Amino acid sequence: MDLGKRIQEDLVISMKSRDEMRLGTLRMLKAALQLAQVEKGKDKELAEEEILAVVQRLIKQRREASEQYRAHGVSDRADRELDEARILEGYMPEQLGDEELASMALEAAIQAGAKSPKDMGRVMGILMPKVKGRAEGGRVRAAVTQILEQGRP
Repeated sequence: MDLGKRIQEDLVISMKSRDEMRLGTLRMLKAALQLAQVEKGKDKELAEEEILAVVQRLIKQRREASEQYRAHGVSDRADRELDEARILEGYMPEQLGDEELASMALEAAIQAGAKSPKDMGRVMGILMPKVKGRAEGGRVRAAVTQILEQGRP
């Protein structure tokens, strides 16, 4: 099923079941998708990868907000932000495991001919399109950094 349609159907289900947390999160997502649609142009539909990019951005925002709330001692708001992030994660494809990500990072480093951490940009340029939506940029960067610092490729 198309991700946009799935989000809309889940929104309606949340309204009917009166699931306020899920409903609020999906309304926020729907608003972000509509904004992205306006930026792209009215006549053009958002592609699946564009929808995933919006979802990923919102997840990252929720996690960062949670950290900020926790740092300022507002743990109930921090927990709410994490709950919203978990709901949004349900729309992301299966995330890569650490071992699989490390293996892909090593393969990309070999393909790029990387010798040191200075080659990070080339390796990331090869790896990011392969893991798009299946691993956060921070995790990818950490995996690549570990491989380059060990000088393995």
